[in-house]
Amino acid sequence: MLDVPLFPLHTVLFPGGEIALRIFEPRYLDMVRECTRGDSPFGVCLILDGSEVGEPATPAAVGTLARIVDFATTSDGLLGIRAQGAQRFRLARSRVRDSGLAHGDVEPWADEIRTEVPVEFHLLATILERLLEKTGGPHAKAPRAAFDDASWVGFRLAELLPLDHRERQALLQMTAPLERLTQLMHTLSRFQSG
Repeated sequence: MLDVPLFPLHTVLFPGGEIALRIFEPRYLDMVRECTRGDSPFGVCLILDGSEVGEPATPAAVGTLARIVDFATTSDGLLGIRAQGAQRFRLARSRVRDSGLAHGDVEPWADEIRTEVPVEFHLLATILERLLEKTGGPHAKAPRAAFDDASWVGFRLAELLPLDHRERQALLQMTAPLERLTQLMHTLSRFQSG
């Protein structure tokens, strides 16, 4: 078990994904200080109930550990951080400190075993390549081998397709890469123009 600060958000962070955050609440400024001082992660969880600002929100039981990879002052004078998703975790117990910062005892999940994208899912890898060509971002220059990795393709598509947060959370919680790709194939029919 790891004890990590939690950052509940109205978004889902996937392993290998990146997230940019503007930090202004004292509890999260403390969290950034704590994480950078100890080079330690924080947990990103989807908010099930509540909001990102103010009272502590109810987090989903499965989230992703995040590591701060860059920080800067934003144009409005706030602290901006960029964090990268690492391992997923299951939240065993959470509590709120006096500062209002939520902490959780989390059990990290092992990384998924690398699985080649089977031929019946090659369409998903092709769609992902096209989306990255259009949108750019941190994965736009990914090596060719990444598009053969079922976990990587599934996580990147889950980030880029216009899904709602609950759908993204369900994809995050899946433990089999091919099950995730199967779900994404079913989802594609919603985006085909008739």
